[in-house]
Amino acid sequence: MIFRYFDLLTTDFSLFLAFFGAVVFALLLGIAFHEFSHAFVANALGDDTARKMGRLTLDPRAHLDPAGTLLLFVAGFGWGKPVPFNPYALRNGPRKGMAMVAAAGPISNLLIASVLAVPLRFDWVPWHSPFATIVGTAGWEMTDYIGLFLSAGVLINVILAVFNLLPLAPLDGFKVAVGLLPVELARPVARLERYGMLILMGLFFLGPVVGINFFSWVVAPLVEGIASTLIGV
Repeated sequence: MIFRYFDLLTTDFSLFLAFFGAVVFALLLGIAFHEFSHAFVANALGDDTARKMGRLTLDPRAHLDPAGTLLLFVAGFGWGKPVPFNPYALRNGPRKGMAMVAAAGPISNLLIASVLAVPLRFDWVPWHSPFATIVGTAGWEMTDYIGLFLSAGVLINVILAVFNLLPLAPLDGFKVAVGLLPVELARPVARLERYGMLILMGLFFLGPVVGINFFSWVVAPLVEGIASTLIGV
């Protein structure tokens, strides 16, 4: 992700700071609320494991995984530090409780994106995608920079929500699926957890090599559709 802005270091350093800063802001905000929401729901359902481990906080430092964070900034693909919880301590049962805790993260990202989209939807500030072709900031006003930060927040939070809701281990969507499916279906699906990371890596890194671009075919259209609906375009 950071590489797309490298040419700005020599041509327009202020523009580099604006675009890269907007992405960093959005990632930190999205990851912090995502992991906090897991901890909050688990604690609300009776399991205080995350709270005792200092994860019931919006401080991003408590939720950042060093390797996952580095990949997020470099490749646009990474992860936060998983929130520990004991499904058997949840008052509504391990399966439904696990599904609720898992779903809390992506749902929080959608809520954050919805709030950040309000000024953009009502044209109080302009839309500036952090992933669009960078043409310079000549004539930009403060509202343009605010719009850039809000636009990045909307896009990246929607990406985090959509990506994490994919029903593939170790993503949240896998736990949601296992928790909501009938037991006779949930058990064989749960056995696939050990292969989840291999399947995920294959889809995103090997898929394009053989002509299967899962991100472009599935994730990108969903992200564009949700973001467009939120900002009203």
